[in-house]
Amino acid sequence: MASGLDSQKLNTVFQSRPDIVEGIRQAADSPSRIKLFNNIVGFVYEQLNDVQSEEPAQKRRRVDIEPTRNGQSSNGAVAGSADDVANEDVLLEIKDISVSIPQRKKFDLCFTANHLYARAPGTKAPMPGIIFPWKSIEYAFFLPVPEKSQVQHNYILLPQNSYFPSQPATTPVDPLVFTIPATAPKPGSIGGPNASAASAVSDSYSTLFHWAINKCLQAGGKQVQIVAADPSKFHSVIRQPHRPKEQAVHVKAFRGSKDGFLFFLENGILWGFKKPLMFLPLDKIAAISYTNVLQRTFNMVVEIFTGEGGDEEATDEIEFAMLDQEDYNGINEDYVTRHKLQDRSLADQRKAKRELIENSKGKKGAGEGEQEANGGTGDDGMTELQRAQLEAEQQLQDEEDEDEEDYDPGSDGDSDGSGTSSDDDDDDDDDAGEDDEEEGDEAGDDE
Repeated sequence: MASGLDSQKLNTVFQSRPDIVEGIRQAADSPSRIKLFNNIVGFVYEQLNDVQSEEPAQKRRRVDIEPTRNGQSSNGAVAGSADDVANEDVLLEIKDISVSIPQRKKFDLCFTANHLYARAPGTKAPMPGIIFPWKSIEYAFFLPVPEKSQVQHNYILLPQNSYFPSQPATTPVDPLVFTIPATAPKPGSIGGPNASAASAVSDSYSTLFHWAINKCLQAGGKQVQIVAADPSKFHSVIRQPHRPKEQAVHVKAFRGSKDGFLFFLENGILWGFKKPLMFLPLDKIAAISYTNVLQRTFNMVVEIFTGEGGDEEATDEIEFAMLDQEDYNGINEDYVTRHKLQDRSLADQRKAKRELIENSKGKKGAGEGEQEANGGTGDDGMTELQRAQLEAEQQLQDEEDEDEEDYDPGSDGDSDGSGTSSDDDDDDDDDAGEDDEEEGDEAGDDE
């Protein structure tokens, strides 16, 4: 009976809600219902067209892009429309994955050569707003979910303009956060042409997703590594009531009135897992200080470079409150001091390193064809990012060498590099003279 429905208008009106379309088709089981649904869809279709034709062009454009927040990014990576992405060949499909951002629901995750997207179970259309071009991904993380009795982990994929508080974004972009258990995938939950290859790495969800994400990022030309928390470098001293034998790699804190968790990672500080999720790369941090240090809690203030108005020295402060006092030493000594974040003067070195990497990205874009012909590497067998990393380290080493050359240890060759002053030398000579006199007196007494 559903064959009498006006499918064209129905799909246009509810293009972002395939579940509603399917529900209408199932409910249209009589001529009267078909007529009713067609009248409703026709009325809504006319209203939408009237509103769009009367609105200014600029406002219409905003309405067009709002449903798909993950659309155009400033790095040139474009998330195609849901229809365009649906036409791409799905290389791998992993079913029944719990997504928490952008939308809290279970989806099937689909991997194509150009995109990672979610779709509702039993449908073929990508969910608008949950479409991520591989070329737009800048950071990837694999972190334990706090305060759960069962071990679970979150994958966090951060596209450009989705994580830094002062990033200019004409269109807001959501990150992707989804949760996996510490078990193996269920039988029948993996599909697509690469399912047989995936079965070899399907001992657990984590090995499966690490393999799939890394493969797609590398194929897309992204030098992005999945970063995990390392308890040997930072962990909380507070015992977890849910998993007491496991060291916590997070610290509970508040950002305004919202509670969340801070993860102190090798490449920056991540705040999650509620919207808006935030990541502060080390090279964007000017300094870290502390306020409201009380007997039980303290606040941490992170000063970040915003670059607003084209001013590279422009900064802003982000405060995280109510951190437990027991974690102060771990944060300050194991993380802040180790990464030299306590001294704002050292931020210039981190900025120089970032600028070298950003410049290398620009060079890579200009010679992308040549790089692809060489398998993404230069004549020296290194990628641009690896070369930039080496240049940054060499620059820091050169600065240290210059400091050592400028340092004057003194003219005394026996000073052992101690750099003692002339006054100290005089004092040493006086002491030596007194010792000689004492030895002379003792020799006279013996005679």
